[in-house]
Amino acid sequence: MPQMAPLNWLSLYSYFIILFILTIIINYYIFLYQPKISLKKKEKMQYNWKW
Repeated sequence: MPQMAPLNWLSLYSYFIILFILTIIINYYIFLYQPKISLKKKEKMQYNWKW
């Protein structure tokens, strides 16, 4: 490993960075979650206060 030229280190570093970014992008777009549709309506609670 120490015999590698700096150019090889740079290309190896860029290769792993590109691979890492592609992995992140693939993992982000592979999961398509369906939005939860709420059919329940919220009811407004009314209180009749008698003092």
